[in-house]
Amino acid sequence: MRKLNKRTKANRQKVEKRLYDKEDAIRLLKEITNTNFVESVEAHISLSIDAKYSDQQLRSTLILPKGTGKKKRIAVLMPAESITTEYQELADIVGSNDLIDTITKGNLNFDILIATPNMMPKLAKLGRLLGPKGLMPSPKAGTVTTDVKITLEEFKKGKLEFKADKTGIVHLSVGKGNFSDSDLLENLVAVYTSIENNRPPGVKGRYFKTFHICSSMGPSIEIDISTLRL
Repeated sequence: MRKLNKRTKANRQKVEKRLYDKEDAIRLLKEITNTNFVESVEAHISLSIDAKYSDQQLRSTLILPKGTGKKKRIAVLMPAESITTEYQELADIVGSNDLIDTITKGNLNFDILIATPNMMPKLAKLGRLLGPKGLMPSPKAGTVTTDVKITLEEFKKGKLEFKADKTGIVHLSVGKGNFSDSDLLENLVAVYTSIENNRPPGVKGRYFKTFHICSSMGPSIEIDISTLRL
């Protein structure tokens, strides 16, 4: 078993085994986010769903009001005749068949790939390359679009995709340790609200099990879910 350092031990001792209201949870998280670099803040939400059933699967998008604090490289795949200077200024990479050739060679120098519907058939052959990395555009992820400009602007504002894994847990990055308390709280409430509003039709009875937050190097803190409701 890996030996814990003094900082980790001290941080774990500060977290009590109880439910925290959202304000107290954020204050405690900020207190124990004390490495010498800016840590990410994560949310891990356990849901009463069985992802093997199609009517209990959860996958959607939301725009975090205060963003994630991470700059992501965005690539756009569209017909060559549709490419304009405006798209080139908004996105990090814009291309057509040339971009497909670049991806085919294994050059995936982007974090998000947006595509127009008429380019999707050309991407089909790259599913095995893009899929495992979570880069394959899809309508559910909001990355297949006919309105490239609006989609680009949304992702730049902090739009992200979320989905429940096979165990029914949603994992999300919701900001950085140097965010203000109010900014983190606003993002957390937005996450809760979006998951609640996208409740799968096959879920009956209790939906949320637990809602934990943590920094990337810190222990988890369980939030009283009722305090996240608007």
